[in-house]
Amino acid sequence: MALAIRTDACALDFLALGALVHRLDPGVIPFRKARSVEIHVSGGEYNVAANLSDCFGLKTGICTAMVRYPIGDLVQARVREMGVQAFYKYFEHDGVRGPNIATVYSDRGYGVRPPIVFYNRANEAAALLRPGDFDWSQIFGQGVRWFHSGGIFASLSETTAELIIEAMQAARSAGAIVSFDLNYRAKLWKAAGGEKRAVEVLRRIVTHVDCLVGNEEDLQKGLGIRGPEVSRPDASRLDPAVFFEMIQATVQQFPNIQLVATTLREVHSSNRHDWAAVLWLQGQRYVSPTCQLDVLDRIGGGDGFAAGLFYGLLTGRPPQEALNLGWAHGALLTTYHGDTTMATLAEVEAFAQGGSARVQR
Repeated sequence: MALAIRTDACALDFLALGALVHRLDPGVIPFRKARSVEIHVSGGEYNVAANLSDCFGLKTGICTAMVRYPIGDLVQARVREMGVQAFYKYFEHDGVRGPNIATVYSDRGYGVRPPIVFYNRANEAAALLRPGDFDWSQIFGQGVRWFHSGGIFASLSETTAELIIEAMQAARSAGAIVSFDLNYRAKLWKAAGGEKRAVEVLRRIVTHVDCLVGNEEDLQKGLGIRGPEVSRPDASRLDPAVFFEMIQATVQQFPNIQLVATTLREVHSSNRHDWAAVLWLQGQRYVSPTCQLDVLDRIGGGDGFAAGLFYGLLTGRPPQEALNLGWAHGALLTTYHGDTTMATLAEVEAFAQGGSARVQR
């Protein structure tokens, strides 16, 4: 069996709904000692659309908030650069308080020092989005094959969660596959009412979902799925059996779900990870190869995995091949600065098929 993905002519292969942010990155320097930063345009939902456009050549779009001020101009330029069609709900900046494009602060850590991530999402424009802000009949009426959103956007306000559900209902009515990345972020949900509210909100959303992306923590804390803890010193976080057990519990509670996938990561230091991925598709189990990563910037690796997997499925690749493409692209993405891809499709396919890091002459 396979997902029932539209094969007719569509304006968009993939459409995301989520918040755009700008990430300030001082590299390996902790923020308290930083003197300069790189600016990355990001967003858990947007990153997948950007990757699918820039690396994989698909027609993608993003529905999101935009603010008329210089940071908004910077963000819009980067979105255009990645080839993503934008559907913006515009907000006017008052020159002092906002609304704002959110700021994410994230250094890269080094060795035994982990990366540190914190936020300024005060008066965030994306949190003001609500049902009715987008003309879904017009957007989906042009044809959309796959619709995607995520738990980061759902955590921003009560209205963003309702907007996700409105969009998912429109997407399903229009024949699009619906995916959701749980992306559980404890700091965001703490500010939004805590773990109990996260479970209530995310469980409502997931009843509308065909394809779910999330690891053990996402399933446990985001959906309240009980599962084994990987807590023994000798236990490997690369054991797919642990995750497949939790998938069985998840699909029993949400029989609408046809696909569940995640990356498996064993962190030895900030710059040395073991990396694998698993896919459950309509009852069948698939496991990627395992590789050792020398990580330059780990932010966005999961979104890179999702993009490669979705590309494989959208282009009719066999499930194992689709999984390996996601695994390979996510691995490559950790070798670049920033949250979105710099890979080519040829590079992803070569690594997915067992390519090495030997010099290409």
